Amino acid sequence: MRNPRRPGLAEQSPAPSPDIPPAPPARPGRLARNLREAGPTVAAGLAFIAIWEITVHALGVSKFVLPPPTMIAASMIRDFPYLMQALAYTAGITVAAFLAAVVSGILGGLLLTQHKDVERMLWPYAIALQVTPMVAIAPLVIIWVGLDRVWLGLMILAWLVAFFPMLANTVQGLKSADRGLQDVMSLYQASRWQRFRHLQLPAALPYILTGARISSSLAVIGGVVAEFVAGSGASTGLAWVIVESGTMLDVPRMFAALFILSIFGLAIWWLTSLVQARLLSRWHESELGGER
Repeated sequence: MRNPRRPGLAEQSPAPSPDIPPAPPARPGRLARNLREAGPTVAAGLAFIAIWEITVHALGVSKFVLPPPTMIAASMIRDFPYLMQALAYTAGITVAAFLAAVVSGILGGLLLTQHKDVERMLWPYAIALQVTPMVAIAPLVIIWVGLDRVWLGLMILAWLVAFFPMLANTVQGLKSADRGLQDVMSLYQASRWQRFRHLQLPAALPYILTGARISSSLAVIGGVVAEFVAGSGASTGLAWVIVESGTMLDVPRMFAALFILSIFGLAIWWLTSLVQARLLSRWHESELGGER
């Protein structure tokens, strides 16, 4: 019986190769992604400036009513050293008030959440401090600290505005720890420090960071309003530049100061948002989601 003829190499069918999935497309870097996300915002801003410039020239609007952006830019370049000096003064007040609000708000939240009796006793005073108009107490604060320490008085006034959101968010965050996990901690006889470190602090951190973002914006507002209230006693900040420019009918410089103030406020908000994203990006749902 003859053996069946074995096929040659040319006749052998190639072995099926396993399906290799294509490599996923490379994800864009963080910088490229941020630039892509900021593109529509920048485009909208440039379009608004262009429409503003064209409309002012087309309608013949007086520069004392609404100066064109080019005139505002020229004023900003001309008075740049003066504006930067004023910005440094306002920024110092704002940053000091913000840091004081963060520290005092967190410490106050820890104090209020340790004992219910302490919270019932002090919480109404915290609310009263928040609802009291700053304009009403500003003259008293300026008198108490003295005209030779106006900067301290302005910082205290800005702190009063920025303090309550930090306190309220800290209290709410420390109370938001999961009740079931608290029972587990009690079952294992965890100490108060262990409860705070492993349960309360992680639960409160998103609230605290949100409070910091709100307080950062309020510190800017509080600092500027405090300068307005102090009047000529604080004759070096951006608020005084606006008042002085209005008195001199230098409207372009008023807009330049307002623009710098807005950019500074956005920078403070962006920095606090960046800190929040860094601290929460690995574990919290608010930062883990994909594209919205």
